[in-house]
Amino acid sequence: FMLTSLGLIFLLGLLMAAICQKIHLPRIIGMLFTGIILGPYVLNLLDVSILNISSQLRQIALIIILLKAGLSLDLKDLKKVGRSAVMLSCVPATCELLAFVIFAPMILNISRMDAAVMGAVLAAVSPAVASSKINCVIGQVMLSVWHLMENGYGTEKSIPQMILAGASCDDIYVIVLFSTFVGMAQGGHVNALDFANIPVSILTGVLFGALVGWLLGQLFELLYRKGSYVRNSMKVIIIMGLSFLLMALETMLKGMVAFSGLLAVVSMACALKLRTPKEVTGRLSVKFGKLWLAAEVVLFVLVGAAVDIRYTMEAGLAAVGMILLALVFRSVGVALCLLGTELGKKERLFCMIAYLPKATVQAAIGSVPLSMGLSCGKIVLSVAVLAILITAPLGALGMDATYRKLLENNTKPRQLS
Repeated sequence: FMLTSLGLIFLLGLLMAAICQKIHLPRIIGMLFTGIILGPYVLNLLDVSILNISSQLRQIALIIILLKAGLSLDLKDLKKVGRSAVMLSCVPATCELLAFVIFAPMILNISRMDAAVMGAVLAAVSPAVASSKINCVIGQVMLSVWHLMENGYGTEKSIPQMILAGASCDDIYVIVLFSTFVGMAQGGHVNALDFANIPVSILTGVLFGALVGWLLGQLFELLYRKGSYVRNSMKVIIIMGLSFLLMALETMLKGMVAFSGLLAVVSMACALKLRTPKEVTGRLSVKFGKLWLAAEVVLFVLVGAAVDIRYTMEAGLAAVGMILLALVFRSVGVALCLLGTELGKKERLFCMIAYLPKATVQAAIGSVPLSMGLSCGKIVLSVAVLAILITAPLGALGMDATYRKLLENNTKPRQLS
């Protein structure tokens, strides 16, 4: 039954994704609906053994996302676009999180702690809303900005680079906050030590991950010098294995030292990129992109399968209103980040649109509270799925439809003086 379930997940998931792509909707919408239809609340065609390990499968997908982000992130871009990129990595997400903390208890009738967990799930911008126009394995935000850079839209003011750098760091920032808030929710109380552990976990995760990445780069270079060439496919397996161990280290150190396994994974990838020739990390990034092809289908179909459609319908208009209100706060956060820059009104509007879509991070962590038995699990997952269904088409279609109107094309030949 497990093999039958996997066959249905891949084949029907890809079929529904292709249908959505044909009608100019994000592919992930088709995958989500596949999961809902195959799941236990509709046709119940998925084997229980698949559903029992879905949280582990989603965590593997999240690791692939973070490794891809780390290998794709150019730290020079952060320096080049400066203050705005750094602010975009945390301010919009913080504004959206605050909207949930302030208003969700009133609108959705949940506790303040549950609202913080929900806000952490919903606050990330998605780097993986598949575009209907560009055939690539990466997500809408990253994929679209690379498309903009290739065609010269907004490049003179480094707009694509700024969005790419900010969106990459945004997810990491939100995932760290999510881990912290979930830990608080499990404990049932909040104290100052929980918040003090946030910078400690960030520091230890970044430093240890960077050390592992640097040593790994040294090892690959040493083997290359001695004639023992390590194939890129083997490097991918080694990197994935180390990532699993870094994630396990967070669990082992719990209660002793605050440590972020997720940040360690990203930091390892960034350090490896700095230590390794550009063409090598480029090929590794492509291979992780290919892994994402399979991970994406499993991730979104299983998230759909976890959704009780009846409960989602009950959340209804209140949840939709909360999502839209939070997006307003997020857009205000983007506007604050761009104050004092040379960007015009149209260019700032495009940046706001680029920061709307949600999908991958919400799919990867949206069902975690439910799998951990938290009381807010069902409502968090329901709102996360609704957010994907609303913002993924909104952001994907919005970016495709507006970039020519809102951004200048800087590829036009300049006249010689």
